[in-house]
Amino acid sequence: MSTMSTLKLGDASVHYREAGSGPDAVLLLHAFPLHSGMWAPQMGALAASCRVLAFDYRGLGQSHPAPAATTMDLIASDALALLRRLGLRRVVVAGLSMGGYAALELYRRAPEIFRGLALCDTRATRDTEEAKANREVFARNALAKGLPWVMDEFTPKLLRPSPDPAVVQTVRSLIGEGTPEGVAAAQRGMALRVDSVPTLASITCPTLVIVGDEDQLTPFADAQRLASTVKGARLMRIPGAGHLSNIEAPGAFNAALTSFVASLPA
Repeated sequence: MSTMSTLKLGDASVHYREAGSGPDAVLLLHAFPLHSGMWAPQMGALAASCRVLAFDYRGLGQSHPAPAATTMDLIASDALALLRRLGLRRVVVAGLSMGGYAALELYRRAPEIFRGLALCDTRATRDTEEAKANREVFARNALAKGLPWVMDEFTPKLLRPSPDPAVVQTVRSLIGEGTPEGVAAAQRGMALRVDSVPTLASITCPTLVIVGDEDQLTPFADAQRLASTVKGARLMRIPGAGHLSNIEAPGAFNAALTSFVASLPA
């Protein structure tokens, strides 16, 4: 079972979850527009062998207030502040979707902290101008129409084409625990992210790429490009899962991630 705590950073309160113990630590970075609660299946699985952490980005979950834009640099800064607070110098970092974008920024900032890296249902390229414009439209709609609109608009894109109704409800609940301001800030932050393709060739830690084989947002071809660009990266395809492969196929996802962590050198 995880414990929940809050880290004060200036005027911000960053909510985080922690489970397990031991010398090995894993930091989980969540997807848009959810929060750290999406990692519940993984925290339970990983806690048996290591210490595992996950935090909410500002404006999502219980972290507040939302900034004007939740940039990848801001998420990386919050992650480093949390690790310093907890006295952790080296971790395995796993990021899914937006969490993958943040993980790559964190690697640029502090490669020395990485024992390993898992890039899950994500990509390294930056947004096109069209994609940036679409994010701004989404941000404005979220502010004008609220979280019920966000749930209706985005939940189907996060899951496989014929999702389990219980999983749909879980995802909607996770989205509903954020704020419209946090959703808008996350979209605007993702629009500002830099191209991480050049970063991939510089990654020297062991790397695992995971993708749901029914991912509609970052399909298998994106995962293949990631895995082929990071030297020595392993690619794991999760059957029967969409973009949120950790929620739709937790058994297969947990097996891939826990075996990866267990395989890392001390």
